[in-house]
Amino acid sequence: MKYFTFATLLLIITFIEATMNAIVPGIYFDRIFLVIFENTDYIKAIQQPYLQDLMNRSNGLLLSNYFAIAHPSLPNYIATVYGSTAGITDDDAHNVSGKNIVDLLEANGITWKAYMENYPGNCFTGDFAPPDTVLYARKHNPFISMVGISTNPSYCSKIVPATQLDSDITSNKVPQFAYYVPNQNNDGHDTGVEFAMDWFEDWFESRLQKSSFTTNTLFFITFDEDDYGDNNHIFSGLFGYPVKPPNNHSDDTLYNHYSFLSTVEENWDLEDLGRNDVNATPFTKYLKHN
Repeated sequence: MKYFTFATLLLIITFIEATMNAIVPGIYFDRIFLVIFENTDYIKAIQQPYLQDLMNRSNGLLLSNYFAIAHPSLPNYIATVYGSTAGITDDDAHNVSGKNIVDLLEANGITWKAYMENYPGNCFTGDFAPPDTVLYARKHNPFISMVGISTNPSYCSKIVPATQLDSDITSNKVPQFAYYVPNQNNDGHDTGVEFAMDWFEDWFESRLQKSSFTTNTLFFITFDEDDYGDNNHIFSGLFGYPVKPPNNHSDDTLYNHYSFLSTVEENWDLEDLGRNDVNATPFTKYLKHN
């Protein structure tokens, strides 16, 4: 009887783990992985050899008419998860109430994580990581500004130090919605786009060899804003198995940061947030169906 009970318990645990790790199939992709860089004009980013190389591969696509929402950084990050800037016009600490993309994902059983380089974990809400470093900046972490996440221990535990990604790749537990923020050196904020792209090439190429990272994954590579230009035109591009580009590897459809939300919503047939995501154009034009 004890053996039967123990065996039954193991089956229950196995079933729960399988359920928790179940894939919710999408129309175009089963995983979206965003990597976001900092403060670079479109014309300067598009000249970077590594970005040119990625966009010209068989599964690469330049979104040549993509725009950020505002200046400075924070309102752009907020826009990608909330569907508006929430009236924010600075990089101060803000706490934003109301439904966000995580609520839609959780309601539909879609796994998610926000990977933040140099983030100390434990729902840290400070502006910069202790004890004396500015590598991690709260202004580049929109999830911690969402009251529904920062006050919910279960949700908040899914904002993790970026070092967790390699463990997740090894154990085949990379979530279906992943948002990766490099630190202020690697994202180019304090170092420039050339430094950022050198880092990105080394970081990205080594992980592209892992099927648990790439299988039916749409990689979305973008910048938060331009370098305070007049029109906020930024580089954005798609890469991965779902991408079926035209011959010139370019899509000149008008997109912006709200298009990221509308793409996620369309792919998994989610509700919308009732904000600017409603009328935003999803960047699914050159994605093939699952």
